[in-house]
Order: sequence, then structure tokens, then C-alpha cells
Amino acid sequence: MEGEVAFQVGEQRLKLRTGESVLAPRQVPHAFSAVGSPAHMLIAFTPACKMEQYFIDAAAHPSLAATADFMNQYDMQWIGPSPFWKS
Repeated sequence: MEGEVAFQVGEQRLKLRTGESVLAPRQVPHAFSAVGSPAHMLIAFTPACKMEQYFIDAAAHPSLAATADFMNQYDMQWIGPSPFWKS
């Protein structure tokens, strides 16, 4: 919706700008990160399954949100680290 975001979906890397979109299919590893300045995105999950509860619980426990055990509770698999994290 605003700014630039780098995405990796499977082995494909993309840089999306305002108004552009990408599909990250289920069970395909994916990651994203704002490029430069902050970015705002609209993310839709279909079917949503346990995603809404994941975000509610992650907000309540931010230090756990990106851990394997926490994510597994919501049928997600942690395969990190993100390709966008800096060493």
C-alpha cells in the first residue's frame, strides 16, 4: 500500500512498490522486509485458519512470536532465519 517491500517466495525474489502485489501460496516458504523507509502492507489469508489467533497471541507475547514452538501451535513452520536479516 505504501513504501517498498522485498519479498522472497520460494526461490523467487521480488521488490514490490506501492500498488503491487504478490501471492505466496500455502506451504511455500516466504519472507518479507521493508526496504529503506517503513512500509505499509495489506495482507490477506485465505483460508485464514489460525492466522487471526496467531496475530492476537503474538501481540500479547512478542518475544515468542517468531519462535518455532510458538508458530507450530498455529500450523506454521519456522524455517528461518529470514534471508533479509542482517548479521
